[in-house]
Amino acid sequence: MAKKEFSFMGHTVEQMGKMSMDKLIELLPSRQRRSLKRGLPIRQKKLLKNIREAKKEMEAGNKVTIKTHCRDMVILPEMLGVTIGVYNGKEFVPIEIVPEMVGHYLGEFAMPRKRVSHGAPGVGSTKSSLYVPLR
Repeated sequence: MAKKEFSFMGHTVEQMGKMSMDKLIELLPSRQRRSLKRGLPIRQKKLLKNIREAKKEMEAGNKVTIKTHCRDMVILPEMLGVTIGVYNGKEFVPIEIVPEMVGHYLGEFAMPRKRVSHGAPGVGSTKSSLYVPLR
């Protein structure tokens, strides 16, 4: 059975790579479209520049991870194949950019909160646990 090729709003990855930024912006959801139409802030421009440099290094055969605090960057087709370390408030979470992520924000893939898993209650947590022998 053949694997279905990914398409975003009816366009393949190759077609999106050849599109101008204006045409690509029109395909995105409204929040991302509004964000990109207003222009990229300096930190997002710097991230895009680093991604382009990393792509050149990857073609040379080096594995590169770009670290960033820029969680509000919209994932664009030119980012595909790059590994980006997104800061979640404690550490940089490595994210491999794949075609299904186009149009989402980087922060959606680096969760800032982890799931709480409670252990057994300790001594003194309830009145009756004060009288339980420790051994």
